[in-house]
Amino acid sequence: MWVYDKKLQYPVRVSKCDPRMAKYLIEQYGGADGELAAALRYLNQRYTIPDQVIGLLTDIGTEEFAHLEMIATMVYKLTKDATPRQLEEAGLGESFVNHGGALFYNNASGVPWTAAYIAAKNDPLADLYEDIAAEEKARATYQWLIDMTDDVDLQDSLKFLREREIVHALRFKEAVEIIKADREQQKVF
Repeated sequence: MWVYDKKLQYPVRVSKCDPRMAKYLIEQYGGADGELAAALRYLNQRYTIPDQVIGLLTDIGTEEFAHLEMIATMVYKLTKDATPRQLEEAGLGESFVNHGGALFYNNASGVPWTAAYIAAKNDPLADLYEDIAAEEKARATYQWLIDMTDDVDLQDSLKFLREREIVHALRFKEAVEIIKADREQQKVF
């Protein structure tokens, strides 16, 4: 059960219309290492993970949806005043023709999101190592996005998201140690 507070997890501000940057940000909306894939991966894995870390997967999976909402807000703010010509010049012409101003789950190259992005092995350590890798890839992508813009307001929100990926990776590393310790504990029946 969720309680939805009608505000973003962190404020999203942009200082200018920038459809080019919006195109790049779409990677974190519907790309392989984006927020949707992460949220669905973690919320799916929680059904086959040991009880000690179910809450962690639920918490982080839910937070990833909040990040998805932030990315959508950034894209909308970056494109709200763009002309069809500006969208076309930024490489968003096909998206505009197909979806108007609506977002669609695809990566920055326009490849649609796919469930193939969701990793689940029913092995807690394999799944958690996959989760750590996903968080580190997202962190790297956020850094590259920060480097692609000179909009300090947008950079602020992207830095927040980058830092949350670092925290998530650390939490998943802690979960690995919890699972390893549990496996090493002598079982008496």
